[in-house]
Amino acid sequence: MPSLKEIKGRIASVNSTRKITSAMKMVASSKLHHAQVAIQNMLPYETLLEHILKSFLAAEADSQTPFDQVRPVQRVALVVFSSNSSLCGGFNANTIKMMTQAVDEYAQQIGRENIEIYPIGRKVYEKANKMGLKTMGEYSSLADKPNAHDCIEIARELGMKFLEGEIDKVELIYHHFKSAGSQVLTRKTFLPIDIEEELERDHERDLTSVIATKESQEYLKKRGEKKEARGEKEEVKPLNDNFIVEPDMDTVLSQLVPKLAHLMLYTALLDSNASEHAARMVAMQTATDNADELLRELNLQYNKSRQQAITSELLDIVGGTVNN
Repeated sequence: MPSLKEIKGRIASVNSTRKITSAMKMVASSKLHHAQVAIQNMLPYETLLEHILKSFLAAEADSQTPFDQVRPVQRVALVVFSSNSSLCGGFNANTIKMMTQAVDEYAQQIGRENIEIYPIGRKVYEKANKMGLKTMGEYSSLADKPNAHDCIEIARELGMKFLEGEIDKVELIYHHFKSAGSQVLTRKTFLPIDIEEELERDHERDLTSVIATKESQEYLKKRGEKKEARGEKEEVKPLNDNFIVEPDMDTVLSQLVPKLAHLMLYTALLDSNASEHAARMVAMQTATDNADELLRELNLQYNKSRQQAITSELLDIVGGTVNN
């Protein structure tokens, strides 16, 4: 049985660790709020661009663009989003696991030498190099400070490679942020763009809360079920039934579709960034709760040991008095 001094030392150690995890949870919560604001600021642009594309494509059934041409896959690029630091639960492990599965899948078809990795985040960059994969640059700064300009440069590079035939398919691997308590690991085709699938993707988000308790998750689930029961679904109304396209349809699509591609990449980056902070917040909250539970057990053990020591001393005193 450990001595009182050892138990007291453990209590002090757990208390110190609890202070760290509690502080990290609050920092992650603050960063998550900023990430949610960034997504919220991007959504109006995303909504309007989607509105324009839906309306235009609905009116022009024969519209085509070089970015949606499907061809046999000989070379593949994977854009994988992770974090630069740890202590965020299974966030990085799950991303790397899906990347490994995708690499193994394509390696059987085209060989590992024809797979390119665009690593967004230090963790996936280190793992890709350890696996001996071909990494196209290092974008760790984007994982900490997302910005649209760098996303546009990456999307433009991937688009040029796709148009010139250097790569035949591009996939994104990232966490889709639904709420503070729900992040969905997603593997999505970036190029060629399936416009219909992209415009019908999951848009459900809760950007109003940084609480990730079971109670809040149940509330969000029930609220979603009520909306479905009432038939509340946003329908996009056509902007115009009779489009006049100038100078021509190919030119208009060649402007709109690359913007959609830039937006897809930037949205994935913001999703991944928010998901990282949410995962870290939940992991630190769990660690703090575990520390509280451990402290309760240690304090109980300390009090029992202290009481036992006092009782033993009293018995020794009483025994000595009787003998005298």
